[in-house]
Amino acid sequence: MLNLFLLQALNGVQFGIMLFLVAAGLTLIFGIMDLINLSHGVLYMVGAYFAATFVALTGSFVLGLLLALPAALLLGIVLELLVFRRLYERDHLDQVLATFGLILILNESVKVIWGAAPLSVPVPEVLTGSVQLFGNVRYPLYRLVIIAAGLATAAGLYVLVNFTRVGMLLRAGASNAPMVSALGVDIRRLFTVVFGLGAMLAGLAGALVAPILSVEPGMGDSVLILTFVVIVIGGVGSVRGAFIAAILVGVVDTVGRTFGPILLRTMLDPSAASQTGRALAPMLIYILMAAVLLFRPMGLFPVRGAVR
Repeated sequence: MLNLFLLQALNGVQFGIMLFLVAAGLTLIFGIMDLINLSHGVLYMVGAYFAATFVALTGSFVLGLLLALPAALLLGIVLELLVFRRLYERDHLDQVLATFGLILILNESVKVIWGAAPLSVPVPEVLTGSVQLFGNVRYPLYRLVIIAAGLATAAGLYVLVNFTRVGMLLRAGASNAPMVSALGVDIRRLFTVVFGLGAMLAGLAGALVAPILSVEPGMGDSVLILTFVVIVIGGVGSVRGAFIAAILVGVVDTVGRTFGPILLRTMLDPSAASQTGRALAPMLIYILMAAVLLFRPMGLFPVRGAVR
């Protein structure tokens, strides 16, 4: 039982890392531009499709990943220039309606370009197999690489936001964009860079999970909902909060789906426990969110007027 718990906890951490990569970009976009972007999950889906396409063309997962990231960045910049730039001065309802329409457009565009059938991306041969962690517990090597890549990205993002000139401009832009613009900074260009970075992070998440999930239209919709839960729990505008909240959500969701029915069997018959467990498991992250907001209405790490 302990081994099963540890394995599911690792799966939860890997799931949380993927959620963080999506949530980090959305946190930057909302924290700096005050833009509600419901289409952010679509960028995660398109990143997975880019990876599937470039891996098939090059025959190399590494090359495919290296090509998918700038492609996702370019797509984000194009969308910012063509669509989102016109939404900054609009109210949140207009932003929600416009970005929801963009979800429909991009989902249908994916079907037109790649078809409706799911695509698969092979796990890189060098990363196949598993690693013995402790005792008889073995864990897939590729999932460990995802965790490591996510942690490295989180560390890089922390350094970027807190210790570089670009990060200083990001924090200043989030606090007072008109003042930053008055000081000679091209705030529109800053917004474009932030949006492109957020799109690339979402695309990275999609590209990394492509070998372990089916790449299919609409795959970003469920991720988007969880991403907003992560942002609410962590605190809007807090990159650190997004990271901790993503790990919490990933572990609670993964462990809860496995152990919920097991715990219920101590009180109910196996059939009822299984049905009740399947019904309750998806609710756990929302119960977690409600519990956090009860004691911390602004999230775990509230941010006032800046990105952290």
